[in-house]
Amino acid sequence: MSKAAPFPETHLAKRLHELLATTELSVTSEQEQQLMQLLAMLHKWNKAYNLTSVRDPAEMLIRHILDSVVVSPYLHGKMVIDVGTGPGLPGLPLAICNPDKQFVLLDSLGKRITFIRQVVHELKLTNVTPVLARVQDYQAPQEIGGFDTVLSRAFASLADMLSWCHHLPSASGRFIALKGQPTEEELSTVAAPYSIHGIHQLFVPELDAARHVVDIRQE
Repeated sequence: MSKAAPFPETHLAKRLHELLATTELSVTSEQEQQLMQLLAMLHKWNKAYNLTSVRDPAEMLIRHILDSVVVSPYLHGKMVIDVGTGPGLPGLPLAICNPDKQFVLLDSLGKRITFIRQVVHELKLTNVTPVLARVQDYQAPQEIGGFDTVLSRAFASLADMLSWCHHLPSASGRFIALKGQPTEEELSTVAAPYSIHGIHQLFVPELDAARHVVDIRQE
């Protein structure tokens, strides 16, 4: 088994700051520090828990942190659920950068939720609720009446996402599916009462791969 790469914190903090400056995001220095804490924890826990196949922290910075935060402009409303969040991606970076929104991070694997709980504790995040459950078994809290944004990243096909998560959005809620390069075949599976409201290309600094947001709403 190959050893995980060392964690060059100073270099990575500088890279994060420089790369964020190439985007249109407004991220405070405190939020940058929290993103770095998250990256360090992800790198450390990954050695024992195998949370992600990405081992190099410099690659994690691009593929996990920046790849997540660029979704911020497409979040709708105050209540967000990240379905099949894995080790909190994109939910944790988005929660750090959007303290005015509340995030439920849902996954069915205990070790991932354990990690998220530890991040929430160490970073003192007050806007994140980790939930260990299958999405089909989870109900939105009655007091919120559904989520404004139902978010998923590499969780399922669009058809499966809509089938498994149909009970989660509010009447005006949106499904935000994060895809690489969506195919016409997959897009054609979105059927009434849902429709694709928009497909937006994401700019992820130094990521040599396509990233898109598929915005799906109920008519």
